[in-house]
Amino acid sequence: MKQKLLNMLALQDQLNRQINPDWLQAGNEWYRAIWLESAELMEHYGWKWWKAQEHDLEQIRLELIDIWHFGLSAELLACGGEQEQAAQNMLAQLQGGQADETDFRSNVDQLARHALQSRTLDMPAFLSLLSAVDTDFDDLYRIYVGKNVLNRFRQDHGYKDGSYIKTWDGREDNEHLAEVVNELDADAKDFQERLYQALERRYPA
Repeated sequence: MKQKLLNMLALQDQLNRQINPDWLQAGNEWYRAIWLESAELMEHYGWKWWKAQEHDLEQIRLELIDIWHFGLSAELLACGGEQEQAAQNMLAQLQGGQADETDFRSNVDQLARHALQSRTLDMPAFLSLLSAVDTDFDDLYRIYVGKNVLNRFRQDHGYKDGSYIKTWDGREDNEHLAEVVNELDADAKDFQERLYQALERRYPA
């Protein structure tokens, strides 16, 4: 688990540096990204009691992965970019287990509340939300690496200047990503490279 945390922290640092080489000094408010993504998470789960709503489990998982990106970044920032220390801190938090609260919406509320009050990721609430959509740590790792590679792929192909093409062959890039991830071995040492190459082959020239 610690090695996978180190891999994810290294990937997050790499992505953040791709966007801004000086990201540790940029003053980015990662906690704000966490609570705003929590609102999007709630939308996909459904909160309107006056209308019928279905839980969009795949989108919920993707929103949780986005929140994990920001949680990794917040921990790295708190540790001054020291990945080993950040991994130790997060490992201890992960081993603390899930929240006692079992209601999904209440855990989303707690995630947002904690982000606003403590400016960090509430790990127990986050783990409870993952469990609610049948996602364990290995799933988290696989999906995170996939989304991280896609984010890097987007940056490399013009996401920042608006030239990136998000829909290929009638499907969004997230859909292509999900398909490719399921075809590859997430435990392989070259998983990230193979995933990036697979996206490259699919992307319209």
